[in-house]
Amino acid sequence: MASSTAYPPTGFKAEKHGAGRHSGNVILIAILVLAAFCLVVLVFSRHWLFAEAPVLENLREASDSKVSARAFRETYFPSPGCVLEGVIFRHGPGEAKPLITIEKLTIQGSYSGLLTNRINRIIAQGMHVEIPPFGAGAPFHTTKSKLTIGEIIANGTAIDFDSKNPESPPLRFLIREASLQNVGWSGPMTYRLKARNPKPPGEITTSGKFGVWTQTDPGETPISGEYKFEQADLSVYDGIAGKLSSIGKFGGKLSHIDISGETQTPDFEVKSGRHPARLTTQFSAYVDGTRGDVFLKRVDAAFWRTHIIAEGSIAKPTAGDGKTAVIHLQANDARIEDLLRLFVKADRPPMSGNVSFRARAEIPPGPEEFLKRVKLLGRFGIDAGTFSEPSTQHGVNKLSADARGEKAGNDPETVLTDLTGQEDLLRGTARFTDLSFGVPGAAARLHGTYSLIDEKIDLRGQMKLDTQISNTQSGPKALLLKAIQPFFKKKHKKQIVPVRISGTYAHPTFGLDLSDKNAQNVEPPSHKSSKAMPPPNHHGLPPE
Repeated sequence: MASSTAYPPTGFKAEKHGAGRHSGNVILIAILVLAAFCLVVLVFSRHWLFAEAPVLENLREASDSKVSARAFRETYFPSPGCVLEGVIFRHGPGEAKPLITIEKLTIQGSYSGLLTNRINRIIAQGMHVEIPPFGAGAPFHTTKSKLTIGEIIANGTAIDFDSKNPESPPLRFLIREASLQNVGWSGPMTYRLKARNPKPPGEITTSGKFGVWTQTDPGETPISGEYKFEQADLSVYDGIAGKLSSIGKFGGKLSHIDISGETQTPDFEVKSGRHPARLTTQFSAYVDGTRGDVFLKRVDAAFWRTHIIAEGSIAKPTAGDGKTAVIHLQANDARIEDLLRLFVKADRPPMSGNVSFRARAEIPPGPEEFLKRVKLLGRFGIDAGTFSEPSTQHGVNKLSADARGEKAGNDPETVLTDLTGQEDLLRGTARFTDLSFGVPGAAARLHGTYSLIDEKIDLRGQMKLDTQISNTQSGPKALLLKAIQPFFKKKHKKQIVPVRISGTYAHPTFGLDLSDKNAQNVEPPSHKSSKAMPPPNHHGLPPE
């Protein structure tokens, strides 16, 4: 009997063969994945940016400082990074004073960024920066890095600029918001800052581009941007008050940053006068960011009906500490009442009329009060001046009537014409040379001083009268003057007499001083005065 043999179902071998092939594919894929993982681990281990040693090394190279951290930990999910606490940067020899301290520094990256040397974000919390006085700190020698940082956030940072005087507090800027983007050596970074300015106190918002940093000459580093300065309190300065706001733009290189803009101060006032004025300015200037010096190319200032042009600098002199302000001022057809209203408390300024002037003011640093520090050399001219004080205007009217040999009556106000002079202000005392003025019937030229501190006047000189001196008085005084008439100089048949103005600004006294040699040595007034002022010399000063 034939035996029967059982065969497996048709297709068994084919199915078995297919399963083996599938298993082999899985194994192959697993091997490839494992190899790829090993390769990635190998690459990441060689380029791992977030270990303590490479992180501290990168910070050292970027800041040219010794860097330490109280605590350090790495993060891996959802993205690689690290967190440092108690970070201290020390720049300089030995145990130098910390340049930067940070309570918490968070570094956030990405796995793809490990291959491109890019860090997504760095967040600095509780950061404090202390800048030594200009020229006192050690120079920086930064090292170029291949790293690029997408954004640095440093809200709430305090930046202190130390004074050379150890007893003076530092100048502190409070950075409310700070965002720096695209930080690296491949191109300029973009910045946006909101800060509290220390002096004058006010809020600053600025944005723009900075860099790339020029290692061989930091002053050549480019910078540009725009700013807004709001509610700056001017009362922190001696003698003035008001809330200033300003907008503008800037650009150039760190050693020469061109700035242009405008300011609005709706309540500007000089504290001695207490008469608020709306002060507006348009300006162009440049700043040396490596020294902190400011150079004013042109400032156009306007208040009430007066317009003044200024230029100058606020810079450190060649020798000495601190910064000296040197300002050149010029005005044509300004209003003397506008200028006086700023400084006097009276509701009405003591004098009105058109005024032109050129002056150079210098304000050196120092602890003394402003009036004792300021130095000024200028020349001025007032046309068609009248006085608001009735007694003063009456004196001018009487002077004119006497000079013409007439009696003072109820005539219209006599106009003081062509009041010109040169002034040299030093330590609170103004010294006048070639001070001249005219009224109908008389002209005078005086030299002397006026103290801005105690308001004392001492002016002496000569007056030319259109009539004989005896005609300026009646009664016994006229007889006495007729007796001494021959002793007075005569020129073009006009009388020349020595005069003196003394007393105080509020209560001046006028009179003859026949024995005053100082008065007699003053050159008599010319036949015609002029308020026209010669142009300044190449230093911007009025001619000597």
